[in-house]
Amino acid sequence: MKPIGKVLCATGIIAGLLAFFWKDPFNAESLSGARVLLTGASAGIGEQMAYHYARFGAEIVLTARREAVLQKVMEKCLTLGAKKIFYIPADMSSPSEPEKVVQFAVQKLGGLDYLVLNHIGVTRFQMWSGDVAYTRWLMQVNFFSYVALATAALPTLEKNKGSLVVVSSLTGRIPTPFTTSYSATKFALDGFFSSLRHELIMQKRNISITLCILGLIDTDSALANTRGKVHLTASPAPEAALAIIRGGAMQVQEVFYPWLVTWLLGAQACWQVFTDCTGPVKSALPCWKCQDGLMIPALKEEGRGNSPLTLFLWICVMASKF
Repeated sequence: MKPIGKVLCATGIIAGLLAFFWKDPFNAESLSGARVLLTGASAGIGEQMAYHYARFGAEIVLTARREAVLQKVMEKCLTLGAKKIFYIPADMSSPSEPEKVVQFAVQKLGGLDYLVLNHIGVTRFQMWSGDVAYTRWLMQVNFFSYVALATAALPTLEKNKGSLVVVSSLTGRIPTPFTTSYSATKFALDGFFSSLRHELIMQKRNISITLCILGLIDTDSALANTRGKVHLTASPAPEAALAIIRGGAMQVQEVFYPWLVTWLLGAQACWQVFTDCTGPVKSALPCWKCQDGLMIPALKEEGRGNSPLTLFLWICVMASKF
């Protein structure tokens, strides 16, 4: 057997043993009575997180723009077992809203154990058109409001040894076409909250930060944006929501969902290490081209010089067409 084969076999054996002996440290009972402020709670992943927290018996404050929808989510949460639940409509494009929302949650619940930041602005899945005003607006909703909410909540989270959970995206780690503005907001989240985590540790402030890196999830908005452009199977929102909640409860630094996200990031990192050792390359990330109306990773001529990430994405996309 060649050396690379031995390495792969050994890695597989170790992974199998770890999976066999692994004990899940998640304790669902720890969420009973936990005080949670959840943003973007009217639909998609946020709505599903609200239902999970309700089943665990948490005390919840929900926020989103649409009051009528929040009312319906709140009513369902009550039937699922939420100990307390309130809602406050808020538009995160307004710089004054984040502090009001945190103040409302602290007043109603007496403090916070979890701040779960999940909301996003309306996303345009298209080529860059030069609309700087839209990008500035999206940065306010997707990034600056997150910073403002976290800043307002830090004192109560520190007092209660709480957790700050930030929902981000694979596009905040790996650039992809059609997501220029959206990707910029997610890269900003990664940079800010990863840096803030280090600062909190240095200051010995007992607040955990969990950054959640998600792939394509089957929310209505995500499917509408990617239909006809991305041929990958979307992962279920309820499972993504549960993965986020578990990660926050266990105070892990990062959550990756689904498994493909972990593989892609690992492939990117390994390829970067390889190219750093063997010489400069233009990019370890895939370029894209349009073929039959579908954006696919572009392979170089004769199949030479393609990164594992490009090859893997190309295989996934082409296989999904059959």
